[in-house]
Amino acid sequence: MKVRIGYGLGTSTSTGGGERLGRLADALERHRFDSLWLSERVTGPAVDPIVGLSYVAGRTTRLKLGFSVLVLPGRNPVLLAKELASLDHLSNGRLLPAFGLGVANPAEQQAFGIAREDRAKTFNEVLPLLRRLWAEDDVTHHGARYDYEGVTVRPRPVQDPLEVWMGGAAPGELRRVGRLGDGWLPSFCTPESVQEGRKIVEEAASVAGRRIDDEHWGAFVVYSRGALPDRLASLIAARRPGADPNDVVPSGLPALSRLLERYVEVGFSKFVLAPASEPADWDDEIAEVAADVLPLQNGAPASV
Repeated sequence: MKVRIGYGLGTSTSTGGGERLGRLADALERHRFDSLWLSERVTGPAVDPIVGLSYVAGRTTRLKLGFSVLVLPGRNPVLLAKELASLDHLSNGRLLPAFGLGVANPAEQQAFGIAREDRAKTFNEVLPLLRRLWAEDDVTHHGARYDYEGVTVRPRPVQDPLEVWMGGAAPGELRRVGRLGDGWLPSFCTPESVQEGRKIVEEAASVAGRRIDDEHWGAFVVYSRGALPDRLASLIAARRPGADPNDVVPSGLPALSRLLERYVEVGFSKFVLAPASEPADWDDEIAEVAADVLPLQNGAPASV
Protein backbone atom coordinates (compact mmCIF):
# COMPACT_ATOMS: atom_id res chain seq x y z
CA MET A 1 0.00 0.00 0.00
CA LYS A 2 1.51 3.29 -1.12
CA VAL A 3 1.07 6.11 1.39
CA ARG A 4 0.84 9.50 -0.30
CA ILE A 5 0.40 12.87 1.40
CA GLY A 6 -0.84 15.97 -0.34
CA TYR A 7 -1.75 19.43 0.87
CA GLY A 8 -5.00 21.32 0.43
CA LEU A 9 -6.36 24.84 0.68
CA GLY A 10 -9.88 25.34 1.99
CA THR A 11 -12.67 27.41 0.52
CA SER A 12 -11.94 30.33 2.87
CA THR A 13 -8.21 30.49 2.08
CA SER A 14 -7.06 33.38 -0.09
CA THR A 15 -3.85 32.76 -1.99
CA GLY A 16 -3.14 36.49 -1.98
CA GLY A 17 -2.06 36.55 -5.62
CA GLY A 18 -0.35 34.26 -8.07
CA GLU A 19 3.15 34.64 -6.71
CA ARG A 20 2.07 33.51 -3.25
CA LEU A 21 0.31 30.45 -4.70
CA GLY A 22 3.40 29.79 -6.78
CA ARG A 23 5.69 29.88 -3.75
CA LEU A 24 3.39 27.47 -1.94
CA ALA A 25 3.50 25.09 -4.90
CA ASP A 26 7.28 25.44 -5.07
CA ALA A 27 7.58 24.56 -1.37
CA LEU A 28 5.31 21.53 -1.71
CA GLU A 29 7.30 20.21 -4.65
CA ARG A 30 10.63 20.93 -2.96
CA HIS A 31 9.62 19.05 0.20
CA ARG A 32 8.24 16.11 -1.85
CA PHE A 33 4.57 16.41 -1.03
CA ASP A 34 2.55 14.30 -3.44
CA SER A 35 -0.08 16.81 -4.51
CA LEU A 36 -1.82 20.17 -4.10
CA TRP A 37 -5.62 20.31 -3.83
CA LEU A 38 -7.79 23.39 -4.31
CA SER A 39 -11.38 23.68 -3.10
CA GLU A 40 -14.27 25.36 -4.86
CA ARG A 41 -16.59 28.04 -3.50
CA VAL A 42 -17.89 30.56 -6.02
CA THR A 43 -18.83 33.01 -3.26
CA GLY A 44 -15.59 32.57 -1.27
CA PRO A 45 -12.12 34.16 -1.55
CA ALA A 46 -10.36 31.05 -2.89
CA VAL A 47 -9.36 31.17 -6.56
CA ASP A 48 -11.22 29.07 -9.11
CA PRO A 49 -9.64 25.61 -8.77
CA ILE A 50 -9.29 24.92 -12.50
CA VAL A 51 -7.58 28.26 -13.06
CA GLY A 52 -5.45 27.91 -9.93
CA LEU A 53 -4.25 24.42 -10.75
CA SER A 54 -3.51 25.43 -14.33
CA TYR A 55 -1.19 28.10 -12.93
CA VAL A 56 0.45 25.55 -10.62
CA ALA A 57 0.82 23.03 -13.46
CA GLY A 58 2.90 25.51 -15.43
CA ARG A 59 5.15 26.17 -12.45
CA THR A 60 5.83 22.59 -11.33
CA THR A 61 7.00 19.33 -12.88
CA ARG A 62 6.07 16.59 -10.40
CA LEU A 63 3.36 17.87 -8.03
CA LYS A 64 -0.03 16.31 -8.75
CA LEU A 65 -3.08 18.54 -9.03
CA GLY A 66 -6.35 17.77 -7.25
CA PHE A 67 -9.79 19.28 -6.72
CA SER A 68 -11.29 19.04 -3.25
CA VAL A 69 -13.86 19.04 -4.68
CA LEU A 70 -15.10 20.44 -8.00
CA VAL A 71 -18.87 20.95 -8.23
CA LEU A 72 -20.20 18.82 -11.09
CA PRO A 73 -23.94 19.63 -11.40
CA GLY A 74 -24.38 22.83 -13.40
CA ARG A 75 -21.23 22.61 -15.49
CA ASN A 76 -21.45 21.99 -19.23
CA PRO A 77 -20.17 18.39 -19.56
CA VAL A 78 -18.48 18.85 -22.93
CA LEU A 79 -16.70 22.05 -21.94
CA LEU A 80 -15.63 20.53 -18.62
CA ALA A 81 -14.35 17.41 -20.37
CA LYS A 82 -12.30 19.66 -22.66
CA GLU A 83 -10.92 21.76 -19.77
CA LEU A 84 -9.86 18.80 -17.64
CA ALA A 85 -8.48 16.78 -20.53
CA SER A 86 -6.44 19.83 -21.54
CA LEU A 87 -5.13 20.28 -17.99
CA ASP A 88 -4.14 16.62 -17.74
CA HIS A 89 -2.53 16.86 -21.20
CA LEU A 90 -0.51 19.99 -20.40
CA SER A 91 0.56 18.71 -16.97
CA ASN A 92 1.68 15.37 -18.44
CA GLY A 93 -0.88 13.29 -16.56
CA ARG A 94 -0.84 14.94 -13.13
CA LEU A 95 -4.56 15.69 -12.69
CA LEU A 96 -6.56 14.15 -9.81
CA PRO A 97 -10.20 15.06 -10.50
CA ALA A 98 -12.57 14.87 -7.55
CA PHE A 99 -16.23 15.80 -7.88
CA GLY A 100 -19.12 16.60 -5.57
CA LEU A 101 -22.68 17.88 -5.56
CA GLY A 102 -21.91 21.30 -4.09
CA VAL A 103 -22.79 22.79 -0.72
CA ALA A 104 -26.30 23.38 0.59
CA ASN A 105 -25.99 27.14 0.17
CA PRO A 106 -28.62 29.12 -1.76
CA ALA A 107 -26.09 31.49 -3.34
CA GLU A 108 -23.88 28.62 -4.49
CA GLN A 109 -26.84 26.70 -5.90
CA GLN A 110 -28.03 29.77 -7.79
CA ALA A 111 -24.53 30.23 -9.23
CA PHE A 112 -24.62 26.74 -10.75
CA GLY A 113 -28.26 26.93 -11.78
CA ILE A 114 -29.26 23.54 -10.42
CA ALA A 115 -32.04 23.14 -7.87
CA ARG A 116 -31.01 21.29 -4.73
CA GLU A 117 -33.37 18.40 -5.47
CA ASP A 118 -31.89 17.99 -8.98
CA ARG A 119 -28.20 17.87 -8.03
CA ALA A 120 -27.86 14.12 -7.48
CA LYS A 121 -29.64 13.02 -10.65
CA THR A 122 -27.67 15.57 -12.68
CA PHE A 123 -24.42 14.26 -11.17
CA ASN A 124 -25.47 10.70 -12.01
CA GLU A 125 -26.00 11.71 -15.64
CA VAL A 126 -22.89 13.84 -16.10
CA LEU A 127 -20.11 11.71 -14.61
CA PRO A 128 -20.59 8.69 -16.93
CA LEU A 129 -20.88 11.15 -19.83
CA LEU A 130 -17.56 12.75 -18.89
CA ARG A 131 -15.87 9.36 -18.93
CA ARG A 132 -17.20 8.69 -22.43
CA LEU A 133 -16.07 12.11 -23.68
CA TRP A 134 -12.55 11.40 -22.40
CA ALA A 135 -12.38 7.99 -24.08
CA GLU A 136 -14.63 7.84 -27.15
CA ASP A 137 -15.14 9.53 -30.50
CA ASP A 138 -18.54 10.67 -31.78
CA VAL A 139 -20.28 10.53 -28.41
CA THR A 140 -24.07 10.57 -28.65
CA HIS A 141 -26.04 11.12 -25.46
CA HIS A 142 -29.75 11.75 -24.94
CA GLY A 143 -30.33 12.29 -21.24
CA ALA A 144 -32.75 14.01 -18.91
CA ARG A 145 -30.70 17.23 -18.91
CA TYR A 146 -28.14 17.04 -21.74
CA ASP A 147 -28.50 16.10 -25.37
CA TYR A 148 -25.50 15.59 -27.68
CA GLU A 149 -25.01 14.03 -31.09
CA GLY A 150 -21.62 12.85 -32.35
CA VAL A 151 -19.36 14.92 -30.05
CA THR A 152 -15.59 14.28 -29.97
CA VAL A 153 -13.32 15.97 -27.42
CA ARG A 154 -9.61 16.47 -28.07
CA PRO A 155 -6.94 16.32 -26.73
CA ARG A 156 -7.37 13.11 -24.80
CA PRO A 157 -6.19 13.03 -21.18
CA VAL A 158 -2.72 11.55 -20.74
CA GLN A 159 -4.08 9.24 -18.05
CA ASP A 160 -6.13 6.39 -19.44
CA PRO A 161 -8.44 6.17 -17.68
CA LEU A 162 -8.60 9.53 -15.89
CA GLU A 163 -9.69 8.25 -12.48
CA VAL A 164 -12.28 10.16 -10.48
CA TRP A 165 -12.31 10.65 -6.72
CA MET A 166 -15.44 11.50 -4.74
CA GLY A 167 -16.16 12.67 -1.22
CA GLY A 168 -19.22 12.39 0.99
CA ALA A 169 -20.15 10.41 4.07
CA ALA A 170 -23.96 10.03 4.06
CA PRO A 171 -25.24 6.58 3.04
CA GLY A 172 -26.57 7.85 -0.30
CA GLU A 173 -23.25 9.55 -1.05
CA LEU A 174 -21.32 6.40 -0.19
CA ARG A 175 -23.47 4.30 -2.50
CA ARG A 176 -22.87 6.84 -5.28
CA VAL A 177 -19.10 6.49 -4.77
CA GLY A 178 -19.47 2.74 -5.15
CA ARG A 179 -21.54 3.04 -8.32
CA LEU A 180 -19.60 5.81 -10.05
CA GLY A 181 -16.27 6.63 -8.39
CA ASP A 182 -12.72 5.31 -8.61
CA GLY A 183 -11.67 6.51 -5.15
CA TRP A 184 -13.14 7.84 -1.91
CA LEU A 185 -11.78 10.95 -0.14
CA PRO A 186 -14.10 11.92 2.74
CA SER A 187 -13.55 14.77 5.19
CA PHE A 188 -14.29 15.33 8.90
CA CYS A 189 -14.22 11.62 9.61
CA THR A 190 -12.36 9.25 11.90
CA PRO A 191 -10.47 6.01 11.22
CA GLU A 192 -13.42 4.13 12.69
CA SER A 193 -16.04 5.93 10.59
CA VAL A 194 -14.17 5.40 7.32
CA GLN A 195 -13.96 1.68 8.04
CA GLU A 196 -17.75 1.55 8.26
CA GLY A 197 -18.17 3.82 5.24
CA ARG A 198 -15.88 1.66 3.14
CA LYS A 199 -18.18 -1.32 3.67
CA ILE A 200 -21.11 0.61 2.17
CA VAL A 201 -19.00 1.81 -0.77
CA GLU A 202 -17.71 -1.68 -1.51
CA GLU A 203 -21.17 -3.22 -1.27
CA ALA A 204 -22.57 -0.66 -3.74
CA ALA A 205 -19.62 -1.22 -6.06
CA SER A 206 -20.16 -4.98 -5.97
CA VAL A 207 -23.85 -4.59 -6.83
CA ALA A 208 -22.81 -2.41 -9.80
CA GLY A 209 -20.25 -4.99 -10.93
CA ARG A 210 -17.34 -2.76 -9.99
CA ARG A 211 -14.41 -2.74 -7.56
CA ILE A 212 -12.57 0.19 -5.95
CA ASP A 213 -8.80 -0.27 -6.10
CA ASP A 214 -7.18 -0.92 -2.70
CA GLU A 215 -4.90 2.09 -3.33
CA HIS A 216 -7.85 4.48 -3.78
CA TRP A 217 -9.01 5.02 -0.21
CA GLY A 218 -8.08 8.29 1.46
CA ALA A 219 -9.11 11.14 3.73
CA PHE A 220 -9.09 14.93 3.69
CA VAL A 221 -7.69 15.80 7.14
CA VAL A 222 -7.95 19.28 8.62
CA TYR A 223 -5.41 19.90 11.38
CA SER A 224 -5.04 22.63 14.00
CA ARG A 225 -1.83 24.15 15.32
CA GLY A 226 -3.41 25.28 18.58
CA ALA A 227 -6.80 25.33 20.24
CA LEU A 228 -9.59 24.09 18.00
CA PRO A 229 -11.48 27.04 16.48
CA ASP A 230 -15.10 27.30 17.68
CA ARG A 231 -16.46 26.90 14.15
CA LEU A 232 -14.69 23.56 13.77
CA ALA A 233 -15.74 22.38 17.22
CA SER A 234 -19.36 23.07 16.27
CA LEU A 235 -18.92 21.32 12.92
CA ILE A 236 -17.41 18.23 14.54
CA ALA A 237 -20.22 18.09 17.11
CA ALA A 238 -22.77 18.20 14.28
CA ARG A 239 -21.07 15.72 11.94
CA ARG A 240 -19.46 13.35 14.44
CA PRO A 241 -21.49 13.54 17.66
CA GLY A 242 -19.70 11.79 20.48
CA ALA A 243 -16.36 11.63 18.67
CA ASP A 244 -13.17 12.88 20.27
CA PRO A 245 -12.50 16.14 18.38
CA ASN A 246 -8.79 15.24 18.18
CA ASP A 247 -9.76 12.13 16.19
CA VAL A 248 -11.36 14.39 13.57
CA VAL A 249 -9.21 17.55 13.60
CA PRO A 250 -5.92 16.75 15.36
CA SER A 251 -4.30 19.52 17.37
CA GLY A 252 -0.56 19.72 16.77
CA LEU A 253 1.68 17.93 14.29
CA PRO A 254 2.49 14.91 16.52
CA ALA A 255 -1.26 14.28 16.88
CA LEU A 256 -1.64 14.63 13.10
CA SER A 257 1.05 12.01 12.48
CA ARG A 258 -0.54 9.60 14.95
CA LEU A 259 -3.95 10.02 13.33
CA LEU A 260 -2.57 9.32 9.85
CA GLU A 261 -0.90 6.17 11.19
CA ARG A 262 -4.29 5.00 12.46
CA TYR A 263 -5.82 5.59 9.04
CA VAL A 264 -3.06 3.54 7.44
CA GLU A 265 -3.73 0.71 9.89
CA VAL A 266 -7.32 0.44 8.59
CA GLY A 267 -6.29 0.47 4.93
CA PHE A 268 -6.48 4.16 4.00
CA SER A 269 -3.34 5.53 2.39
CA LYS A 270 -4.03 8.74 0.42
CA PHE A 271 -4.24 11.96 2.43
CA VAL A 272 -4.86 15.64 1.85
CA LEU A 273 -3.85 17.85 4.79
CA ALA A 274 -5.34 21.30 5.30
CA PRO A 275 -4.66 23.83 8.06
CA ALA A 276 -7.61 24.90 10.21
CA SER A 277 -6.31 28.48 10.13
CA GLU A 278 -4.18 30.23 7.55
CA PRO A 279 -0.56 30.27 8.80
CA ALA A 280 1.41 33.48 9.11
CA ASP A 281 4.21 32.05 6.95
CA TRP A 282 3.41 29.33 4.42
CA ASP A 283 7.07 28.42 3.85
CA ASP A 284 7.62 27.70 7.54
CA GLU A 285 4.34 25.80 7.80
CA ILE A 286 5.10 23.53 4.85
CA ALA A 287 8.63 22.83 6.11
CA GLU A 288 7.41 21.92 9.61
CA VAL A 289 4.55 19.73 8.38
CA ALA A 290 6.93 17.98 5.98
CA ALA A 291 9.42 17.22 8.76
CA ASP A 292 6.75 15.68 11.00
CA VAL A 293 4.46 13.93 8.54
CA LEU A 294 6.20 13.09 5.27
CA PRO A 295 8.28 10.26 6.78
CA LEU A 296 4.99 8.32 6.61
CA GLN A 297 5.21 8.32 2.80
CA ASN A 298 6.72 5.13 1.44
CA GLY A 299 8.54 4.59 -1.82
CA ALA A 300 8.89 7.29 -4.44
CA PRO A 301 6.07 9.84 -4.00
CA ALA A 302 6.07 10.74 -7.67
CA SER A 303 3.17 8.47 -8.59
CA VAL A 304 -0.02 7.21 -6.99
